[in-house]
Order: sequence, then structure tokens, then C-alpha cells
Amino acid sequence: MNIEVKITKKPVDYKESIILLEKRANDVFLGKKKELLWILEHNTVYTAGSSASEKDVLNKEIEIIKTNRGGKHTLHSPGQKVIYFVLNLNKRGKNIRKLVRKIEKCIIEVLKEFEIVSIGDNNNIGVWINRKNSKEKIGAIGIKVRKWIAYHGFTINVSNDLKIYNNINPCGIKNLKLTSLKNLGVKNFGNINQVIIDKFLSIF
Repeated sequence: MNIEVKITKKPVDYKESIILLEKRANDVFLGKKKELLWILEHNTVYTAGSSASEKDVLNKEIEIIKTNRGGKHTLHSPGQKVIYFVLNLNKRGKNIRKLVRKIEKCIIEVLKEFEIVSIGDNNNIGVWINRKNSKEKIGAIGIKVRKWIAYHGFTINVSNDLKIYNNINPCGIKNLKLTSLKNLGVKNFGNINQVIIDKFLSIF
């Protein structure tokens, strides 16, 4: 299937991006537009998914934007790749679990290009690194499905500031350890947008 690919280099306002995603999801359902893959970054913003709990906000002074994606609290900030998509599951098979596994595979294949071995987790959605007898999260997934149109997306930590995650329990997990390509010693990730595009289109 033909997927439109879009890359935005300047940081995109979170609320504006969601308005655009919602409209695109409706247009895809109506057959007016192609499916979408959109790679971008956000300025620092904390968001709460449909199953978020107030107790996971550790710093009560930060602003939290509520969103209709699945999942709990998360953070977007410069240096993190945000990959939004709109996919028509009416034509791809109405199987959300299979969709999540494909997204995990996409993240794992992207990281493999940078010689990073990562895994999915049956208990916690996302992609993880086994490191020093513990797991560290490098990729998060949050999806909304309406009328079998799947949208929102996933993230990959590239060079973002991991300390500002301390304001929340990311994904509702206390003492969650996080990592990034930069934190794992990757110095050259200038081609990551193209790697993401190639892996996503090969899987979807």
C-alpha cells in the first residue's frame, strides 16, 4: 500500500500535530487521503494517555496535556524522534496486537542499524535494552484505533535529555530506567530519519 512520508525538521507544536493526525485519520477512513508516516520532534511536553493515573505525576508543577492515545504518561523533548502514523487496519487486518508487534519490530530493526540489540516485552509495551542486569527503555508506543484506523505512533530516544523524565513515572513504571542512542555510545545518527523510513515501509 502507498504511504505518504513526511519529515518536519523544526519542532512541531504537540496540540497542532494531534489536530492534524485526527483529521488525517478521518480522511484515510473516508478514502480521501493516503496512509501517513510522519517523522518529527516536539519541544518539551508531558502527555497523558487514556489509562494515565495522577499518582504518576511526581512534579505537580508541570503541565500535562491529556490525549486520546492509549498508554499512560510520557514525555517528548528535543532529540527524541517522534514517529506518527495513520494506518488503515480495515485493509491490513483488524489485529491490534499484531500491529503493536510490527511497530516493536520496526524499532528493533532501526536500532540494529546502529549496532544496538533490543527486545520487546510481553508485559510492558515498548522496546528495551538489556544492560547491566536490568532493562532500560529506549522506544515507547502509544496508539489510538477508531473505526479501525490506527494512529498516533512511537518514539525512539536518540539524544534527548533523560533527566527530565524524573518529573513523572514514564509509562506508569516507578524507577523506570531509560536510555538513548547517545547514552549507548552512538555518535553518528544523522541518517536515522532515512533508516526509520526504510524499516517502516519494509514492515508496513
